[in-house]
Order: sequence, then C-alpha cells, then structure tokens
Amino acid sequence: MANTPQAKKRARQAEKHRKHNASQRSMLRTYIKKIVLAIEEGNKDDAEVIYKSAVPVIDRMADKGLIHKNKAARHKSRLNAHIKAMSAA
Repeated sequence: MANTPQAKKRARQAEKHRKHNASQRSMLRTYIKKIVLAIEEGNKDDAEVIYKSAVPVIDRMADKGLIHKNKAARHKSRLNAHIKAMSAA
C-alpha cells in the first residue's frame, strides 16, 4: 500500500482513471454490440445508421489510447464489410 502522500494521491488518481476507462470501454462495446445485433436481425438500414454513429466513438477511443488504432480500424472494417454484405445476400 502507498505510504507517501504522493503515492497515495497517485493511487487515488489511478483508481479514478481506471473507473473512467472502464466506463468508456463499456460504452464502446455497447456501440459495437448494437451494430452486431442489427446485422444479425438483418436490418441493414438500422445497421448503417448505428454504424455511422459508432464510427466517431470508435475513433475517439483510439485517439485517447483506450484501444489501439489498428483495433479500431479492424472493428470498423469488419462491421462495414458485414453491413455491405447484407445487400448481396
């Protein structure tokens, strides 16, 4: 456990940041799940609308360092490919 005042403060800050990051990560996952659910239901119009609202959130989380930029790109690419494939199927 932290002994010095500086270490105690850093521990408080780390806990605060951990909670904030967990909230942000949860929000990101929720956006992705909404798109996946719309795709599974076969609702292309809803999937496109949700995807367009999710892209800025995914990018923002990558900019903040919550997820890696390549992971953000991978999610966007795969979700978009699934949405585009819906019309062909």
